[in-house]
Amino acid sequence: MIKYLKTSMTSEPSGGDPGPGITIAGVRFSKVPRVLIAKPGLDGHDRGAKYIAKALRDAGMEVIYTGIRQSPDDIAITAVQEDVDVVGLSLLSGAHTALFPRVIASLKKQGGGDIPVIGGGIIPEEDVPDLLKAGVGAIFTPGTRIEDVIAEIKRLLEKQP
Repeated sequence: MIKYLKTSMTSEPSGGDPGPGITIAGVRFSKVPRVLIAKPGLDGHDRGAKYIAKALRDAGMEVIYTGIRQSPDDIAITAVQEDVDVVGLSLLSGAHTALFPRVIASLKKQGGGDIPVIGGGIIPEEDVPDLLKAGVGAIFTPGTRIEDVIAEIKRLLEKQP
C-alpha cells in the first residue's frame, strides 16, 4: 500500500528574492525533494517511519510512504516509478545488514542506481561502517533531529550529477 502525503511548502524569508527553489528547515533546495519512506522485510513496527514521513512532509518535502513489509524489489520498483530523489529505509528487526544492500542492488537492477538510500532504526554502531560501504548514504538512529536528516538529504542530493 502506498500512501501519498500532501506536501506543505515553507515560506521564504522576507526581504529579497532568494531565487528559484525552496527553503526547508533552513536548508535551500533547488526543488522540492521527493522522498520514499519504506519498511523492508517482515518488520511490522512503523511508528518511527511514520514519524519521519510526517516530519519531512511537514517541513516541505513530498513524501511517499509504502507501508510495512515491503520487499526490496517492491521498494525499488516504487522508487523508480515515482521518480523519487531519495529512498529512506526504516528497520527495527535487525535485518538491516541484509535488507539495506538488497534494496540498493534492486534499485540498480531497476535503473535507479543513482537514487541515494538512507536508513534508520535500531542499528548498532558497529554495523554502520559496513552499511556505508554497501552504499547506504547515511544512517540515523533514535533521537536524530529532523533538521539533521534534512541536511543530510541535501548533502546527498548535491553529490548527484
